[in-house]
Amino acid sequence: MITVTEATATAVTLKRLSDEGVSIWLDDLSRKRIASGNLAELVETRHVVGVTTNPSIFQAAIGSGEGYEEQLADLAERGVTVDEAVRMMTTADVRAAADILRPVYDATAGRDGRVSIEVDPRLAHNTRATVAEAKQLAWLVDRPNVMIKIPATKAGLPAITEVIGLGISVNVTLIFSLERYREVMDAYLAGLEKAKAAGIDLATIHSVASFFVSRVDSEIDKRLTKVGTDEALALKGRAALANARLAYEAYEEVFASARWTALAPAGANKQRPLWASTGVKDPSYKDTLYVDELVAPGTVNTMPEATLNATADHGDIHGDAVTGGYAQARADLAAVEGLGISYDEVVVSLLEDEGVSKFEAAWGDLLDAVATSLSSKGVEGE
Repeated sequence: MITVTEATATAVTLKRLSDEGVSIWLDDLSRKRIASGNLAELVETRHVVGVTTNPSIFQAAIGSGEGYEEQLADLAERGVTVDEAVRMMTTADVRAAADILRPVYDATAGRDGRVSIEVDPRLAHNTRATVAEAKQLAWLVDRPNVMIKIPATKAGLPAITEVIGLGISVNVTLIFSLERYREVMDAYLAGLEKAKAAGIDLATIHSVASFFVSRVDSEIDKRLTKVGTDEALALKGRAALANARLAYEAYEEVFASARWTALAPAGANKQRPLWASTGVKDPSYKDTLYVDELVAPGTVNTMPEATLNATADHGDIHGDAVTGGYAQARADLAAVEGLGISYDEVVVSLLEDEGVSKFEAAWGDLLDAVATSLSSKGVEGE
């Protein structure tokens, strides 16, 4: 547990980050974290004001079995399906986390205090099923501060519009390209327009757009290393930041447009950019790179706990690190393209498909682990 003295010492940098307009969300959740009081402690001492989950996080948490034994036994006794068991466990965790964060939600008028849960990743290319799943998850969690995560696939875009139009808050995930990000913002605005036409109070609808960071560098750096020239090697670690900074520029443009200004008087909330995948993959980079260099007002940074702790310990928060860097960002991406590395191939063709596939695989592993647990308790779980 963190002592009061330690909390005071480590909270300074995190408070500075919050004061710059960055909401700190934790990219992790487990039954143990909830039951031990750790999540409440992070909210109290580390300026954590939200939680994100994904299939990989739940696979790690539930796959370990720790903290889930009693519920698994009850579910086995009822003879539920594996899919139902997984949904009962994941929504229970999200509901409990939402209750812990409810004071933050109330204090920020719904802006923060949010907990995200993702639709079944196997539905990523099925619009109607995604909408149905989003509605079901919102009903199961039954907390006003839940956000339903919908992937930014082609099929996900109309689902985002439909779900927002129903008044359900959405965290759009797996955004890698600037083009797709603009489509996501367009889908959000279309959803707000539908909600307004339906008489829904727009002030109750919130959304974030999860723009992935480190995975872009991982892939482009690999290609730069293969090129191997001094020019190529000098560009390593710059593409992901450039991509994110230009995403923020797009955000500023869209939420200053005439379409937005027509919605704002009705109480509409901007869809905030959320920096996702902010844990550094390359050990030669500073472990707070994607926090220090992506400070901008009105953003969210969702961090794994290791990145949160590193930021508290030695983060370098030096004000807005985004809005003054648009020209350099364009130059960096142009230089990458000039070396024969296709931006579109990486962020459109590769990373989105890979992201969906990774979550599908994690979900499959989770289902397998739960099936084994249910079977060991005397039922087949099918």
